[in-house]
Amino acid sequence: MSKRRDVRASLLSPRVLAAFLALVLVPAIGHGQSASSGLPPGVYPAEQDYKLALAGTYALDPDHAAIIARVSHLGYSWSIFRFDRLDATLKWDPANPNGAALSAKVETASITSNVKGFGEQLAGDDFLKSKAFPQATFVSTAFRQTGPRAGKVDGTLTLLGHSRPVTFDVELVGAGKGLTGQPRIGATARAGINPVEFGLMPLLGPSIDIVADVEFVRTP
Repeated sequence: MSKRRDVRASLLSPRVLAAFLALVLVPAIGHGQSASSGLPPGVYPAEQDYKLALAGTYALDPDHAAIIARVSHLGYSWSIFRFDRLDATLKWDPANPNGAALSAKVETASITSNVKGFGEQLAGDDFLKSKAFPQATFVSTAFRQTGPRAGKVDGTLTLLGHSRPVTFDVELVGAGKGLTGQPRIGATARAGINPVEFGLMPLLGPSIDIVADVEFVRTP
């Protein structure tokens, strides 16, 4: 009986358990699939490492992208508006982040508001004039890496027929193998614009904050 107890104790020792876990778990993690992720085969969670997004041309995933505009409500609070229809292309090489290039367009008529009917008014002739100017565009002129997960993207924003230089502060959210082996990269970008410079009303305040949450997938 004592021998059985000794065998059980040896099997449950920390050293034996550690070796067992190494044999079982390390190979699974080594194949890129987190043992605790609970994801199905072929679906990989992102990591905070831009180098995991392989070089190539990336297309925006419209199901995981949105533009938010934060506009002052007469100085009392911030009104939040969302643009849901957008498209973008990113040329990316993790070995040369500063050589990246981005072009994006947003359908101005896709603006929404939690105030009933206000989205249609904003898209109309009093504000965005979506029939005459159906798209706002942004074309990058430079990428500047400022940290392992941060950078600035300079470019030209065109809205209501007015083109002005704008710089976005960009933060990497995650990158990785994505779904079915197609690399993905996602980021949050923020910038401020003067509405008057783009032909908008001064009552919108001295600055409109723009926040872009985007996810790109590498094209075959």
